[in-house]
Amino acid sequence: MSVRWPGPGVLAAWLLATVPVPLLFFEVTHRWEEDPSLAPALWWPVLASPVLAALVAAGQPRRRGVAGPALAVAVATPVTAVLLGVSLAFFRWVVPLTGEARWGRALLGGLALAVAGALTGYAAGARLPRRDRPPSRRGYLVGALTVVFGALLAQSAVRLGAEGSTVGEPPREYGGTGPYATSAGRVTVPAPGAYAIFGVGSAPADPDCRLTGAGAAVRVAEPVRVPPGGYGGDAASYAWVASVRLPAAGAWTLTCRTSDPEASYVVGDEPRIRGAVGALIHWPVGVIWLLGALPGLLVGADTARRRRAARRVGGSAASERPGSVVVGS
Repeated sequence: MSVRWPGPGVLAAWLLATVPVPLLFFEVTHRWEEDPSLAPALWWPVLASPVLAALVAAGQPRRRGVAGPALAVAVATPVTAVLLGVSLAFFRWVVPLTGEARWGRALLGGLALAVAGALTGYAAGARLPRRDRPPSRRGYLVGALTVVFGALLAQSAVRLGAEGSTVGEPPREYGGTGPYATSAGRVTVPAPGAYAIFGVGSAPADPDCRLTGAGAAVRVAEPVRVPPGGYGGDAASYAWVASVRLPAAGAWTLTCRTSDPEASYVVGDEPRIRGAVGALIHWPVGVIWLLGALPGLLVGADTARRRRAARRVGGSAASERPGSVVVGS
C-alpha cells in the first residue's frame, strides 16, 4: 500500500478554518469599533494543526511495529507544516493585524501539536472500518458549495482584514454632504493629494461622487472595490467607499448621487492599511471571488479525475475476465 496524501477537500477545509473564520468570529463576538488583534488570530491555525495531522495520519496504510506510526508522523507533519506556514504567512504579509505575535513559537507549537495529533490519528484510524469506495458524484456538490462559500468568504476576509490592518488614528474629516454632514457639501482640504470618501453608516458603497472648485474641472471619485468599514467612533461608523485626487488645496464642493437620498458622505484622509490587503481592496470583486473559489474548483476537478480513474480501472478489470463484455457508459 502506498502513502496517502490529502486531497483538495482537506486544503479547502484548512483555509476556511484558519483564514476567514478567525476574522468572522471576531466580527460577530465583538463591538464594531473594536479591531481584531494578531495573537488571537494565530491561535486558530495552531489549534487546528493536530486535527489536520490526525486526519492525514488516520488514512495512512497499516504497518507492523513502529514503521506504521513513523510513516504517519513522517507524512502528516510536513503536510501540516506547509499548511500552517501558509496560514501564518497570510497573517504576516497579507493581513498583518495590529499587535505583536511570537511567530517562531506559533510555528513550533503547531508542529509539536501536529506530532501528537498524528500519533493519535494513526491509533484511532486502526479502529475505523476501511472501505475503498469509488468516488461518487457528491464530490461535485461539495465542490460547488465550496466555490460559493469560498467566493463570499474571500470578499469578507479582504474587507475585515483591511479593517484590522489599518494603522493610525481615525481619519480626519474635511467636510461632506448629506443629512449627517454639517458643512452642506463644502470641503476644505489642507494640501493637494489623494483623499478618501467615506460613507456614513449604511450609506450605499457605490456613490457617484464629484468635487468641484479651486478653478479645476470636476473630479470623479475612484471607487474602492471592497470597501472596508469600521472607521469613525462611537457617534458613527464610516466605510471607505472611494478615493479622489485633488490638484490643489482650498475649498471644494462635494456632490454624491446615490440610490439613498438620505445617505451622507464625508471627505477625509486615506486610511493607512498594512500588508497586501491594502492593495486587494482595489482589485475587481470578480478576481477576489475567483481566488476564494479556487479550492472548490480543485475539489470538483479532483472528483472528476478520480471518477475517470475508477472507470478505467473497472473497465480494465472487466476486459481481463474471460467471456466478459465491456459496455460503454
